[in-house]
Amino acid sequence: MANVLIVGAGGVGQVVAHKCAQVEEVFENITLASRTKSKCDKIADMLPRKINTAEVDADNVSEMVALIEKAKPDMVINVALPYQDLHIMDACLETGVHYLDTANYEPPEEAKFEYKWQWAYQEKFEKAGLMALLGSGFDPGVTSVYTAYAKKHHFDTIKTLDILDCNAGDHGLPFATNFNPEINIREITANGRYWENGQWVTTKPMEEKRVFEFPEGIGEKDLYLLYHEELESLSKHYPEIERARFWMTFGASYLKHLEVLQNVGLTSIEPIEFQGQQIVPIQFLKALLPDPASLGPLTKGKTCIGNIIKGVKDGVEKIYYVYNICDHQECYKEVQSQAISYTTGVPAMIGAKMMMEGKWMKPGVWNMEQLDPDPFMDDLNKYGLPWQETWLDKPFV
Repeated sequence: MANVLIVGAGGVGQVVAHKCAQVEEVFENITLASRTKSKCDKIADMLPRKINTAEVDADNVSEMVALIEKAKPDMVINVALPYQDLHIMDACLETGVHYLDTANYEPPEEAKFEYKWQWAYQEKFEKAGLMALLGSGFDPGVTSVYTAYAKKHHFDTIKTLDILDCNAGDHGLPFATNFNPEINIREITANGRYWENGQWVTTKPMEEKRVFEFPEGIGEKDLYLLYHEELESLSKHYPEIERARFWMTFGASYLKHLEVLQNVGLTSIEPIEFQGQQIVPIQFLKALLPDPASLGPLTKGKTCIGNIIKGVKDGVEKIYYVYNICDHQECYKEVQSQAISYTTGVPAMIGAKMMMEGKWMKPGVWNMEQLDPDPFMDDLNKYGLPWQETWLDKPFV
């Protein structure tokens, strides 16, 4: 049985703590740490069994090292901010523990995320006999495993991949983000980018729009092309893919609020001087917006995240759709969080479980699609994210 340290006590950290606590046969001891210990204590009070809590600044490698040496975990589950990935990886290397995260590194001073910084740790982790699992959330994470599963069981060759992320939930507020506002807004205000014929194609933010009818009563929703990190790793590990794109749904009201905020400069990451001190506008905006963890009791409706894959099997071209439907209210009943946090937190627990059970344990730095998808897919059904698969008559164009 395993001893794990969870770093981060936001909405996702709350879900990871709940789900790890449910699987006592694997996660014998749990420590939850964040910059604000009171948040950890609040989560701990919700759980069916006792866990440890601690205060730590994840930007401070020496603080992380001290906490790891005290808690003595087998692995760190990093659900803190993407800015902190490298610091936590350094602490894991120094203390000899395994590592997992849900989002790749992003430098605070630039709205840009890519795997190069973390992939550069491959030799260090391999030599140390340690494993680092990157992107064990839903997208990235489950969407990457969906792709590996499709290739293993349904296709000889994958030609096109479209990842569709739909949040059909409604929290009733004028404007709020479903995960960390700073990360969320940086992501969706950046240029779009997709992979086609061996190169990246760049689009303006929200330039490419499609309409798709989602299953199980969700219905037609507007989708917009974004750049998302799993496109980078999937295009690398499946070079056969001719085109790979990522799409996310947004309502008209959300986009109008975002346009106004951009126009007045509140989404900027460039520091400005205000009353004699430097502030970053988007960080100020984050302080004004509702905490995503507070949206759980308010949000109704469903999410639908999945992959549409066109490929060839035995010389015949086919179109495959694999997806999960998640209900916001059902998630709140179970773990007191909305479905966005749930769909990220459950795969983080499952990824850690795969590692601690030895099913996914090998030294080095790995993306999800590089590992056997079958046990992970089985656990999605078992631990709250059941998936559906079907064949489509026409491609997503």
